[in-house]
Amino acid sequence: MSQNPLQQFFRQPKIFIELPSHGIYSAEGTIQGNVENIPVYGMTGMDEILMKTPDALLTGDSVVKVIESCCPTIKDAWDISSIDFNLILIAIRIATFGDTLLISQVCPACKEDNEYDIKLANLIDYYKSCSYASKLVLKDLTVNTRPLTYKQATDISLKNFQLQQQIKQLESIEDDQKKTEFMAKLFAELGQLQQEIYEYGIESVDIGVSVVTERPFISEWLKNCDRNVMDRIKAHFQTNQTTWANPKQKVQCSECQHEFDAHIEFDEANFFANA
Repeated sequence: MSQNPLQQFFRQPKIFIELPSHGIYSAEGTIQGNVENIPVYGMTGMDEILMKTPDALLTGDSVVKVIESCCPTIKDAWDISSIDFNLILIAIRIATFGDTLLISQVCPACKEDNEYDIKLANLIDYYKSCSYASKLVLKDLTVNTRPLTYKQATDISLKNFQLQQQIKQLESIEDDQKKTEFMAKLFAELGQLQQEIYEYGIESVDIGVSVVTERPFISEWLKNCDRNVMDRIKAHFQTNQTTWANPKQKVQCSECQHEFDAHIEFDEANFFANA
């Protein structure tokens, strides 16, 4: 087959990004080429349709397809590290619609609704400056952690969403005993879900004489460790989660001049809506 004469008019990469993880948490073959210089293309028309498909957004399928479309050197977006996720989507947004994102925020002081232009390049700079704390040193051991993959994070979010939907059904149960039993079941499942996050996120445990990497052993230890140890683990995960969350933006109300922090809601369906 002859070469397409329209090939010269195909989309070209708009920006290049460096992954915060440097690819060290992804399996071999997940990313090809230089992880410190990944080309990012703007979305196609089909990509935009995918980003407006609610069911596919909930399961993560549409996000994976769009990432692989706009970042062709990423061959398996399910396996990318969760600490790379926001930066990649921000880069795709910039490549598609430009660097400015218009957000609406209500002033907490006077309740005036304001609109602000947020420079997305500043968010990329923020994530590039973040560091992931991979080690938690306890008294007699060192816990080596890793960020979840996008697949793991999506599975956890989907399970949590389903459990939250079931919790809403509690009010419709009139029998007190059945309600208590149902509540106990749901909270046990929520506890198990939290356990899964730690199991996914703990890569190994160094006990001095050896390093434990077997998943069943780590799982059993988590279920039987002291409460203060578990509190330290929870705090470690929470610190990383806070570091890699969307940074708040300092803004000023046009009506009363009050300064406050605006938060960007990272809902893909809205974030990728054309302004």
